[in-house]
Amino acid sequence: MAQDLIIAVDGPTASGKGTIARALAAHYGLPHLDTGLLYRAVGRQCALAGGNPDDPADALAACDFTDDRLGDPELRAEATGGLASRVSIHPAVRTALYERQRAFATQPGGAVLDGRDIASVIAPEAQAKLFVTASVEARAQRRFLEMHEQGRDIALAEIAADLAARDERDRNRKDAPLVVAEGALVIDTSDLRREEAIAAAIAAVDALAAA
Repeated sequence: MAQDLIIAVDGPTASGKGTIARALAAHYGLPHLDTGLLYRAVGRQCALAGGNPDDPADALAACDFTDDRLGDPELRAEATGGLASRVSIHPAVRTALYERQRAFATQPGGAVLDGRDIASVIAPEAQAKLFVTASVEARAQRRFLEMHEQGRDIALAEIAADLAARDERDRNRKDAPLVVAEGALVIDTSDLRREEAIAAAIAAVDALAAA
């Protein structure tokens, strides 16, 4: 296996890519970055500042957040996820966060990054590229259970509608849309248990990195 191992894990919201990325980082002893948190932080910062996430200038101004914002528990809220999807369509926002992600990906030894454009934009040279997906129904059910465990009262249908809307925005935005990058291996977790999905991802990385 290569000395420097960059693992790119892309996919839509609640597909299981974060769980898989964290497990891969632990398995291979690599640092991990959830790049979606960066966009959630921008969305959250924009809202707190009274800005409009659909306005490019307001969204760009919100990129100037401090690192402690990444520890804000509200970043995991459904509303913040929606804000993240809205600010992420702005090219200036993506440019502002690009170098931060790129530096993490190219650090000595390698890294694991999960997001929506890791293999296509941030680290196209990654030795292992995975695209983790699942049906809207499966993803909505997972997110519903997560929200319920956190004491958040939200309807399953509302979650499914929000996920479908985010998918539409992410796939059709002009810059860095959500796509299966060339050379990426697709893992559908709709009917997989957590342990099965992780095992499939490790096997895929071993095969891709050795190729």
